[in-house]
Amino acid sequence: MKACYHVVGVMSGTSLDGLDMAYCVFTKDAFYWNFEIIHATTIPYTESWINHLSNAANLSAIEFSLLNIEYGKFIGESVKKFILDTNIKPDFVSSHGHTIFHQPEKVITVQIGNGASIAAETQTKVICDFRTLDVAFNGQGAPLVPIGDRELFAAYDACVNIGGFANISYTINNNRSAYDVCPANIVLNHFANALNYKFDKNGEIARHGKRSEQLMASLDTISYYHQNPPKSLGKEWLDTEFLPYIIRYNLNIEDILRTLTEHIGFQIALDINKSAGKKVLITGGGVFNTFLVEQIKSHCNSIIEIPAPDIINYKEALIFAFLGVLRDRLENNCLKSVTGAIADNCGGAIYNGIIQ
Repeated sequence: MKACYHVVGVMSGTSLDGLDMAYCVFTKDAFYWNFEIIHATTIPYTESWINHLSNAANLSAIEFSLLNIEYGKFIGESVKKFILDTNIKPDFVSSHGHTIFHQPEKVITVQIGNGASIAAETQTKVICDFRTLDVAFNGQGAPLVPIGDRELFAAYDACVNIGGFANISYTINNNRSAYDVCPANIVLNHFANALNYKFDKNGEIARHGKRSEQLMASLDTISYYHQNPPKSLGKEWLDTEFLPYIIRYNLNIEDILRTLTEHIGFQIALDINKSAGKKVLITGGGVFNTFLVEQIKSHCNSIIEIPAPDIINYKEALIFAFLGVLRDRLENNCLKSVTGAIADNCGGAIYNGIIQ
């Protein structure tokens, strides 16, 4: 079996920042996996793509199918240009796609970005659709990153990623535990957009707002926080279960952002404390929210480590590249201890775009 893989990992998160691509090299010695991110870039979404992806859940079946193909072609064109610009020769492309529906309780999870379209555009093997097998096995289909945390970031007691949603991963009783903690950038950006900002840079809007004690107390009662793992979050939950708590109160946007940032920081810190981790890695776009990171640090005693920018920005693309490696090797890339599935499993569809 191969001991070295060259892979382009592709990721699109719920915060709609853009399409992340990372060209990674993975090598395995007798015991451990090692990795290096050689090249990485983000293609910011145009307003058109933001609108398409934001409204995808409301499309008819035929419109949705067409968007899936169109978005797959967009991913394929973007990866093809990335390959040509960097003069690389990947073994394959490993794409997460963009989540539109995630309702595992109904055995539904849908990530668009048609794999066949990506394969045809790049004329390269493509591995995609990582979540559906786990959901078919009665799992959450999320989070998938923890196996990468375990194999690639074993030096840390816990790993936290602050993207559209914040999630945490750690080992307890020799099993990996992981789950979504709370909404993060997806909801902060939502309210920053109301002030005509794409995001709250450094958390400065929140810093100058005033915390609402009523909203803070109300948010802490949300039932999801009191559920035991396995559990995961999606946009549907945000719209129906989280945002209604906020609109009950007649608050200005600055005060909403202040309260939400403190709430997110507290919830993340609470779960870091549950992990009993002494050394914690934090990645994702939320790391650049200085005020949010201050809130996390103020509530936990762990050593919080923020890595180099490539890891902050591209850890999820890196790990989805790694999930593709495991799929290619027919090794499990999804853990039942994380998702609640009936078994560990090896998820991912493969499209061979290589023309003989």
